[in-house]
Amino acid sequence: MLITRETDYALRILRTLSLGRNYTAGELATEEDLPQKFAYKIIKKLEKAGIVQIIRGANGGCRLAADLTKVSLYDLIDAVETKACLTSCMNPDYVCEWREAKGMCRIHSQLCRVQNAIDEELKSHSLYWVLFGRE
Repeated sequence: MLITRETDYALRILRTLSLGRNYTAGELATEEDLPQKFAYKIIKKLEKAGIVQIIRGANGGCRLAADLTKVSLYDLIDAVETKACLTSCMNPDYVCEWREAKGMCRIHSQLCRVQNAIDEELKSHSLYWVLFGRE
């Protein structure tokens, strides 16, 4: 699993929001050199995950809603990415012709072990650690 551009942008948005004030999507895009349309899309996903809060109105924008020491890198990837897995056969809705025809697939089993190890590593690091290098 690679950190995609969308997850990278989400981290950059959170870096700016960690400064503690409200920012509009435009301000975040300018501050972090992101496409504004993409920034807004990511902010919506972060709001849905409870990581940011969107404030409507003339003085609106968004702000950090979660404690970054309690949100893991895994949580962020899960909020931003769609089915972020090492390989497509890890997705529950993936139809594998091999497994349907022959049963268990040793490759799938081994890759599941790798995926689980990656997931555990991602869960062990808070966003605060990722952004600031300390807990």
